[in-house]
Amino acid sequence: MPAEQPPAQSPPRRFSRRTVVPAVLILAMSAIGAGVAWSVHRGPSTSAAAPPVTVETVTVVRTDLATTVSLTGTLGYGRAEPVKGGRSGTVTWLPSAGATITRGKQLYRVDDQPVPLFYGDMPLYRDLAEPGTVGRDVRIVATNLKALGYEIGHQPAPGERVSRPAKAGSTAPASGQQKAASGQGEAASGQERAGAGQAASGQGAAAPTPAAGGTAGTPTRVVVRKGDGVLTGSLMRAIKRWQQDVELPVTGRIGVGDVVVLPGAVRVDAVTALRGDAAETPLVTVTPTRKVITVLAEAAEAGAIRRGDQVTVTLPGDKTVDGTISAIGTTVTQADDAGPTDEPKRAVTVTVDDDLAGIDAADVQVDLDGETHPDVLAVPVGALVALSEGGYALQLAEGGRFVAVTTGMFAKGMVEVTGDGVTEDLKVVTTS
Repeated sequence: MPAEQPPAQSPPRRFSRRTVVPAVLILAMSAIGAGVAWSVHRGPSTSAAAPPVTVETVTVVRTDLATTVSLTGTLGYGRAEPVKGGRSGTVTWLPSAGATITRGKQLYRVDDQPVPLFYGDMPLYRDLAEPGTVGRDVRIVATNLKALGYEIGHQPAPGERVSRPAKAGSTAPASGQQKAASGQGEAASGQERAGAGQAASGQGAAAPTPAAGGTAGTPTRVVVRKGDGVLTGSLMRAIKRWQQDVELPVTGRIGVGDVVVLPGAVRVDAVTALRGDAAETPLVTVTPTRKVITVLAEAAEAGAIRRGDQVTVTLPGDKTVDGTISAIGTTVTQADDAGPTDEPKRAVTVTVDDDLAGIDAADVQVDLDGETHPDVLAVPVGALVALSEGGYALQLAEGGRFVAVTTGMFAKGMVEVTGDGVTEDLKVVTTS
């Protein structure tokens, strides 16, 4: 009897790539979008079945995508600057650390007289006492007194000419022609002037030479430049009223060191002198009153940052506030603890819109927009489907068809996509 033949085996089933890929794509998509790990089992599974992947429908949107650069910053009041007394005397009063000093308020006292704060971009470098004095320092005094509510009268505009009294006995150099003429007759007239002077006065001194264009004591004409102020009679009267109000000697003049000029209101960071010390030494250190964030960025990073750029600041407790780049340092520095591979850094200053009450110092995270792709088509990253032959596709919500796409920038959970048939508002499937 012939041996029993084994039953015929069915030929192995063959699937084309087109029939296999759609089923695998959803699983691959889930692994990418939801972070699920998949494994293949050749025998019966002894573990519980994996939960189904939840999907939903989204639309392709047109938007601006930008990468984010995250840097570590320090919240504080910025760099403290020293303030030195501007005139001789004895320090009789100093503020407390943490005090805020605004325009017109005393920053310290010398010889028991207040030294108030004025706002400006340069210190007073000379006594302002002579009517008609012109300069930027005069403008600082005029601007501050006006801001404090004093009537300063009319200030001449740039281009106007004002009279400045000449000091009695002042002389002016003669013109070129006058010098030439006087040079020719100098030998002859010198003896005559000497003899006449001795006869008239009994002394040998000659009379002063009159200023060009007038006699000794004749006022000079000065052109007011942009940014200048003029010490007018009205301004001098305003100075007297101010001096009386702040209990200073009422003189109508302001001397060097009578006021301290700083860019704005200040916060006293530290007191560096003692009462009884000489005033012409560093007395206090001050900072701006507004809190700022200082970021040390590598030179390449700082080069891509622009003043006015908007940033997001993450504070302790994960609170976020909006900020603005207000300054970019021009000095490249190397930290003291920097390693051989650490790059030099530049200081970047960020101001925030929030007053940050209750936080005086903290480490924060500053997020800046990096590269930007404007007006592009984008979908959530979870909508990408990995193709077995490489690349990505989107699954249409209607009909389940797959459309191959080319990806561009990835940013904040979104991805830039382009492809045939991919348009704005196209509905596609994504993982939830």
